[in-house]
Amino acid sequence: MGLTSTTVLVIAISVALLLLAATVVWWPRLARPSWQAVLGRIGALLTTQIAVLCAIGLAANNYFAFYSSWDDLLGTGDPGPVSVQAAVDGRPAAAPPVVKAHLLGKEPVQGGTGGPEQTGEIHAVRITGSHSGLSTDAYVYLPPQYFQPAHAQKHFPAAVVMTGFPGDAKNLITRLNYPSAALQLMQAGKMQPTVLVLMRPSPAMPADTECEDIPGGAQSETYFTKDVPKVISASYRVSAAAAGWGVVGNSTGGYCAVKMAMRHPEVFPTAVALSGYYKAAEDATTGDLFKGSQQRRNEADLMWRLNNLPQPKISVLLAGPQAGDGGYKPGTEAFQKAVKAPMTANTAWVPQGGHNFRTWSQLLPPSLEWLSQHLTAAA
Repeated sequence: MGLTSTTVLVIAISVALLLLAATVVWWPRLARPSWQAVLGRIGALLTTQIAVLCAIGLAANNYFAFYSSWDDLLGTGDPGPVSVQAAVDGRPAAAPPVVKAHLLGKEPVQGGTGGPEQTGEIHAVRITGSHSGLSTDAYVYLPPQYFQPAHAQKHFPAAVVMTGFPGDAKNLITRLNYPSAALQLMQAGKMQPTVLVLMRPSPAMPADTECEDIPGGAQSETYFTKDVPKVISASYRVSAAAAGWGVVGNSTGGYCAVKMAMRHPEVFPTAVALSGYYKAAEDATTGDLFKGSQQRRNEADLMWRLNNLPQPKISVLLAGPQAGDGGYKPGTEAFQKAVKAPMTANTAWVPQGGHNFRTWSQLLPPSLEWLSQHLTAAA
């Protein structure tokens, strides 16, 4: 039974309720002054509390989709090999072949009515990178026009969309519902038909890689900036030009979005960050990302890049709450103030909000509309 299955959750809740009932029934017998009764009371309390916490944890995980499987939670399983392309006889190694996205399933758009020609379609896929050796599951939203005969030869703009860590890509459908939000904007004429690639920000779970190429470790930056665009381009009718590509994210995904645009403007010249931050996190989930290199740490600091490196020709939108959890506004204002041509930075605010899905849901429609205005699909 999977970690997120309803059966597991029902069993956990049932066990917690049974243990609670047993504790209430047996408590009078455990009220004696003997040491055996004292140990019994301690055991009953601990067992009941652990069972209740497990049930609450499973319910929270099912709602927020932090971990999608037991392997995801425990850090077991095989996430895929990490490969290094070496030179041969002093010559650059041949480019590895591009593997198309592996289709895992299809599903309709939530709240939509009609077939793919009216609402589009969501593909569950596995994206395997030939450069990085990494792979992870994702969802690809194809707009209605993708299935309409009049657009059969059209190549669409595309955007990689990343959730926060350790959130699952499914959050971008169940909690933020990017496909439905995009569909509504397209139907209102406020967004051009766009392919959305919905992903989590780390292809090396359970580690938080902060979209970095870690020396001797997971090459996450390579995965997102080389492998993902190539695999999606080989699998779907999307723009071959960089002007047709953007990257969007919330929280960790927002940091990744702006960083990847600043480092790789030739891949992602447009980026949107919803409550993103500006310096790589370093904690128990990340480990040592930079292997002691201060230069690498500096280059992952977006403010440092603005102040010490030439600014790229990119457009970014920084969105978040003006007041509320996270202290988002001061850092964003400082970042925007440091931006100079040819780079541009716009902001979008909600008056009050937290670092949560409710705030990001409010920011999503104007952010997608702004993104669409900056993407240009090839003819």
